[in-house]
Amino acid sequence: MLDVPLLIGGQSCPARDGRTFDRRNPVTGAVVSRVAAATLEDADAAVAAAQAAFPAWAALAPNERRSRLLRAAGQLQARSAEFIAAAGETGAMANWYGFNVQLAANILREAASMTTQINGEVIPSDVPGSFAMALRQPCGVVLGIAPWNAPVILATRAIAMPLACGNTVVLKASELSPAVHRLIGQVLQEAGLGDGVVNVISNAPEDAPAIVERLIANPAVRRVNFTGSTRVGRIVGELSARHLKPALLELGGKAPLLVLEDADLDAAVQAAAFGAYFNQGQICMSTERLIVDARVAEDFVARLAAKIASLPAGNPEAADSVLGSLVDASAGTRIQGLIDDALEQGATLVAGGQLAGSILQPTLLDGVTEAMRLYREESFGPVAVVLRGAGDEALLRLANDSEFGLSAAIFSRDTGRALALAQRLESGICHINGPTVHDEAQMPFGGVKASGYGSFGGKAAIEQFTQLRWITLQNGPRHYPI
Repeated sequence: MLDVPLLIGGQSCPARDGRTFDRRNPVTGAVVSRVAAATLEDADAAVAAAQAAFPAWAALAPNERRSRLLRAAGQLQARSAEFIAAAGETGAMANWYGFNVQLAANILREAASMTTQINGEVIPSDVPGSFAMALRQPCGVVLGIAPWNAPVILATRAIAMPLACGNTVVLKASELSPAVHRLIGQVLQEAGLGDGVVNVISNAPEDAPAIVERLIANPAVRRVNFTGSTRVGRIVGELSARHLKPALLELGGKAPLLVLEDADLDAAVQAAAFGAYFNQGQICMSTERLIVDARVAEDFVARLAAKIASLPAGNPEAADSVLGSLVDASAGTRIQGLIDDALEQGATLVAGGQLAGSILQPTLLDGVTEAMRLYREESFGPVAVVLRGAGDEALLRLANDSEFGLSAAIFSRDTGRALALAQRLESGICHINGPTVHDEAQMPFGGVKASGYGSFGGKAAIEQFTQLRWITLQNGPRHYPI
């Protein structure tokens, strides 16, 4: 069992009232981590520590910030085994956590490279003798709220570019992966960023609404970023707007993968299986809708069903498990309800569908219609549905018939044709002849519609985590009308 204290001002500490909560392995029920349950006063203290650390961190030369972030990246990667040891919090496979650490280290390295790329501009002025500039400067304290499903990647992403831009951070850990999120804070602290530069607080699940509201309302918090469900994202966005705080929101998805009639079907099947079932489909970019030209649909479905047969889900510690567990049994019950609704209304179960506690076998359904909940609702599980259309325009209409717009993919041997379709897809991300699940630290990552707004990653994130200021320098006398 892992002990998970708060990290405030560089110090490990319990909650002020001593409360804790337990996070259990969803497969075995064993306690994986015993976690400090922050009070509202702890939330205030974390923000105060970040505010106190801000002037010194913001004043660091950019190459000093770069060197500290690079040191943190190396230390994070060196401690990969510790992160993998905490995978029991979510029931994920070890290879998923290993990939998380690798990409998170790259996120820190990319952020380090951005410290010298925070540029302004000189703007011509009509006022004689006026030298006008637009400068980007750090905002202050940034609140990052990270989810459990890609816990190392998304928590690191919540803090890396804010730090590179000269801000200090409070990370609110997920109740479902608190040990991992706390370990990220510890790595950054031990890398020598400075006391209070990164603070991590955890809270009991029932306290989350009050803690989040308290953090967002704090006047010292100047920016908010949130990755998670659209339902909670709306709440975070509303709270941020109420307190006039810009928010970067990366929310839910129901990614379409379009298979045109000229596609390489074997390549499309490999991408579909990876995109739909890796990490049990618990990725915001997971492929949930397979939108296939009717001329090749039967062949595609048969090949995908054969691939699914080679992807058994089970206890992540079992040698024969290719896929792991859902985050908890309640997720399985919720997803089973979506599957049952579709089957009751005439959908065909092509593969999978077996549920045992938190273990759901990879599932493929055909014949799904608009009347079924699975047509529109995000399953956030190992479930994909086949939707058939006649021709490119029909496939495009099906793809855009969703409230979500995060990631998408198109498979076609005619890349010009696919690119033309990609430009008409309503999504923040689109991959041609690649899977919907794809992330690189330097890429702009964000969605449209109910998938949120703003972009993480590389230069795109500089705008999110700096304040643009207009500064003038008057040289010589100036004329005034009075």
